[in-house]
Amino acid sequence: MLDLAFIRNHPDIVKEAARLKNNPIDIDALLDLDQQVLTLQRQVEDARALQNQLSKRMQEAAKNKDNALKTALIAEGKEMAEQIKAMEPLLATLTEERQQMLYLVPNIPDPSAPVGKDENDNVPIAYWGEKPRFDFEPLDHYALMQKLDLVDIERAVKVAGARSYALKGDAARMELALMNFAFDRIARKGFTPLIVPAMARSFAFIGNGQFPKGRDQVYAVEDTDLFLVGTAEVSITGMYKDEILKAEELPLTFVGFCPCFRQEAGTYGKDTRGVFRIHQFNKVEQYVICHADHQESVRWHEQLLKNSVELLQALELPYRVVNVCTGDMGDGKVGQYDVESWIPSEGRYRETHSCSYFHEWQARRANIRYRDEDGKVKFVHTLNNTAIASPRILIPLLEIHQQADGSVRIPEALRPYMGGQEFIKAR
Repeated sequence: MLDLAFIRNHPDIVKEAARLKNNPIDIDALLDLDQQVLTLQRQVEDARALQNQLSKRMQEAAKNKDNALKTALIAEGKEMAEQIKAMEPLLATLTEERQQMLYLVPNIPDPSAPVGKDENDNVPIAYWGEKPRFDFEPLDHYALMQKLDLVDIERAVKVAGARSYALKGDAARMELALMNFAFDRIARKGFTPLIVPAMARSFAFIGNGQFPKGRDQVYAVEDTDLFLVGTAEVSITGMYKDEILKAEELPLTFVGFCPCFRQEAGTYGKDTRGVFRIHQFNKVEQYVICHADHQESVRWHEQLLKNSVELLQALELPYRVVNVCTGDMGDGKVGQYDVESWIPSEGRYRETHSCSYFHEWQARRANIRYRDEDGKVKFVHTLNNTAIASPRILIPLLEIHQQADGSVRIPEALRPYMGGQEFIKAR
């Protein structure tokens, strides 16, 4: 959420940000609504001030035993109370409407972000690894998983509906190995490990920026104010709501794990084969809370990216990094990198990691602040990045490391988490 004073003083900058991010919000309508709130606030405050004056005059009239004046003032006071009583509900309604519009105002993208409409305008900035060359007919991930008895989609769909899956055998073991592998590697860099709730109240989603706009992607727990999270980022943001941290506590760096759930609304017919786009998955997330300093945010953005690509390099997965364009990065982000792993069966890179920084956009929504060295209270900056998400990461992992005999080689870095096992073979 942007500072309302900033929007008032720089409407053209905010309008341009909305245009760049394909956000249809009407900033002029927001400012008109804001003016209505300010006008009504002044009227209520003036009425209350007059009410206080009447109260003092009533006390004086009573003291002077001027009953006629006292009666007149009481009548005037009642009339003033009725006026305030009539204005207050309208003020509350308009204030809430303004707040809901504020939630929809996009952040200002960094000038370094490419200008574009959608993912087709993202700009590749780095490549790593050689794409595999097979001297046999390679299988896609789903055919591999079926052949090696690693997945049961039919029975999972019977239980939970479309876009469900059940990992079996070594695939189940590999997913847990990947979670532990990423968790350990990031924790060794000084990040505090967290296992966070997979459910959160609405304030956590508002703070994170997924409500109100992304509510259609989230599963609700009926008759409660609880929703299933799509990333540990939601829960961690909510954990620090309304807190004032000490400057010396920052930065706070976390590596968080939780099961994740997404509706995948609007994706009917897309990526229906296998386990690329599903409703439930496990993810290890990196999350940073730091000082309100642009350069510090940029440094952490680069570090989070480095952490992720180191994991992919250890897993021997070719990838590219793209600088995400303004139209694809989402409302809250100042800047974003995506890391895309090579999928041999599709002949293209697909997104497996997303790395973003927000400045104070999330912190304002969740009211997360710190007191600096001079005693001034400021909003923190926040960042997040995927460490590993499965089963999506299984797709390049299985396809790239498949062997001519139908087995899959387990990368050396992952073997300690699988009891030293070197290959996944048909049973």
